Amino acid sequence: MGQLSRRHRAQALLAAVAGLLCACSDTVPAATGVATSTQYSLLPDTSAPPATAPGASAGSTATPSARPVAPAAATPTSGTAASPHAQPPLSLAGPIWTRLPTTSHVVALTFDAGGNDAGVTSILTTLATQHVPATFFLTGLWTRQYASEAQAISGAHAVGNHTQTHAHLPALADAAVATELTQAEQAIRDTTGQDPRPLFRFPYGDSDTRTLQDVHAQGYGAIGWTVDTLGWEGRRAGQSAASVVQRVLRSLGGGEIVLMHVGSAPDGTTLDADALPQVIDALRARGYGFVSLATFDH
Repeated sequence: MGQLSRRHRAQALLAAVAGLLCACSDTVPAATGVATSTQYSLLPDTSAPPATAPGASAGSTATPSARPVAPAAATPTSGTAASPHAQPPLSLAGPIWTRLPTTSHVVALTFDAGGNDAGVTSILTTLATQHVPATFFLTGLWTRQYASEAQAISGAHAVGNHTQTHAHLPALADAAVATELTQAEQAIRDTTGQDPRPLFRFPYGDSDTRTLQDVHAQGYGAIGWTVDTLGWEGRRAGQSAASVVQRVLRSLGGGEIVLMHVGSAPDGTTLDADALPQVIDALRARGYGFVSLATFDH
């Protein structure tokens, strides 16, 4: 009788353990550290032009449409790009762009972010109020230091890669150039969920044939500018909000790419942010509209 009782208790214990194992197995993902469900967010489209693409009528704006972004689990965490040997779109596989490939009366406003964030709030407010798209080139260090600002930017505008540390790339070996791009890309992807490819801008506009090939090998095309507003020099260097506007207008033509900065000048002024409302008004008064570079990167 005692043996039978012990046998019943043993059988009951085994049954309880089996039940616990079954319950636990229902809560374990199919693969360790990998989500089994897929979530998508909507971000600016860098694969197809919007309805009001390059041929938009003067004074109109063109804003990228939305596209699904792969789940975070698909993003590599090793510090390297997802596809290090990808090629840029055909339109970006050649020389550095200094003007958009269009004769339409449209302008691309672009902002580099590698210093501080002094002008970000003002710039984003103006762009939102005026319903103007823009493109922002972020360094990896800036993106991680100003994560909330980077997220706000990427939530409304296209972003591009501006290297990890804003280095002079021609002074670096090929492997170091690749590291600058892949680390910045990882920072942008980790922080914003947005892939900056295929948009890249050389720090200081400093490039050569070799480094351009390195950039292409990472899946990027290089975006230069038609005009630098020089707002980054500051008031002490003789610049002003008025001079920013004048420089933009002196280079005006179909497909103009305007270089501005989100940070302050050495004297603390933020002339690009201050002049932006006037720049937009002056361009619209001359029959020009605005486009994101994402409209043309396919």
